Amino acid sequence: MSDVSRTADTIGFIGLGLMGHGMAKNIVEKGYALTTMGHRNRTPVDDLVGRGAVEAASVAELAGRSDVVFLCVTGSTEVEALVRGPDGLLAHLKAGSVVIDCSSSDPTSTVKLGAELKAAGIDYADAPLSRTPKEAWEGTLDTMVGAEEAVFARIAPVLGTWAGKIVHIGGVGDGHRMKLLNNFISLGYGAIYAEALVLADRVGISADRLDQVIRGGRMDCGFYQTFMRYTLEGDRDAHKFSLANAFKDLRYLEAMADGAGLVNVVGNAVKNSYGVAIAAGGAKDYVPMLPDYIDRLNGGTK
Repeated sequence: MSDVSRTADTIGFIGLGLMGHGMAKNIVEKGYALTTMGHRNRTPVDDLVGRGAVEAASVAELAGRSDVVFLCVTGSTEVEALVRGPDGLLAHLKAGSVVIDCSSSDPTSTVKLGAELKAAGIDYADAPLSRTPKEAWEGTLDTMVGAEEAVFARIAPVLGTWAGKIVHIGGVGDGHRMKLLNNFISLGYGAIYAEALVLADRVGISADRLDQVIRGGRMDCGFYQTFMRYTLEGDRDAHKFSLANAFKDLRYLEAMADGAGLVNVVGNAVKNSYGVAIAAGGAKDYVPMLPDYIDRLNGGTK
């Protein structure tokens, strides 16, 4: 455990899912006082309490124990519900606190929430994530941060407990804008890989042969490698990012493009690839399983 100054912020953490559990584990193991909340899945809560965290019974109780609160939930709908309302963070955090949204959220919502919190003397930062639950557990995630300079300087040490790469993008909302661009690129790769694999199969080229050409060449990358582990090895857990979350982020991207007056031709095509999978019942499957749905759309039986 690292030594953390007695004057360090106390931390609250809401959202102990695939990413949040590992992030919170690193915060408490590296010396910060951590409060978290009960969850329908008791395993991460019990694990963190065993490592020294305190469990709160409500958002209000967690807010009362925390100077900095991390949110790592599905998206803006969930974030807004946690911040607003009589039982939300806005009503119970003290002035001088910070809320950090690590979810993949709609930047328009982020900017509005930031203004509402600022009016109450509470700072807001968006610090969405890149990489996988494996890196969350290891403390080597990437994060892209939207925050005022002074707020970024304050939160950087605790971000460093779970992130290996921290990039300060700009002001509030810019982290989420960058996250949507990041996911547009990665999910765009996924849509291309899925269609290429199905087309390769139709013209008699196996996934293994395709991989022999791509792997180690200029088109190779880390995302390609985790994506292909499902196709080549049947590893369903190689990249635990659901098709539902992918589709949600691409809808946020579409809204961002509309707001900027951009004709988002490729973005909409990528969104529709994932929409096909969602319509076919694939919401809970992971991104590397997209080729199965493209195959079925084209009369296959996978």
